[in-house]
Amino acid sequence: MKPSTLDEVYRKYMMDVYRYLRLLCHDDATAEDLVQETFYRAYIHLENYKDENVKPWLFRVAYNAFIDMLRKESRSVVRDNTFFHGLADSSASRPEALTLLKETMEEVEEWISALPDLQQQAILLFDMNQFSYQEAANIMGVTLSHFKILLFRARQGLRRNRERSDEVE
Repeated sequence: MKPSTLDEVYRKYMMDVYRYLRLLCHDDATAEDLVQETFYRAYIHLENYKDENVKPWLFRVAYNAFIDMLRKESRSVVRDNTFFHGLADSSASRPEALTLLKETMEEVEEWISALPDLQQQAILLFDMNQFSYQEAANIMGVTLSHFKILLFRARQGLRRNRERSDEVE
């Protein structure tokens, strides 16, 4: 990748990387910092880039930046988990629609947060970011068969969580 194309890659994939990191870290400011760290690392490691598909490579860099942040955080104070706050659909102009969207997003966040970490990753990469099975497995650093098992179990867990939620209502 040429340095001049990094700007184009940033414009094209920045929001995807941000959404992915936002879902992982549950914090807007941290996600923004990690996006910047991701593109900084991408710039630094341009010589290691092997002209593969850019998006999976960027997500792998983003995931590694996230893991590094978790390792640093594990040696410091734990933060409050807030999720999807401030993410509103700009096309929804009515307050009722915004409130309903926020409630739905909070409910989905609770369901995803209840899953084990690797299952959360599988759902986020495959279902929310539309990576192929192989690309998502490579990003997570697991085998293809293990990824498929994680995704299956994550979907089962989400289904169970939704059913429990429906029973309560």
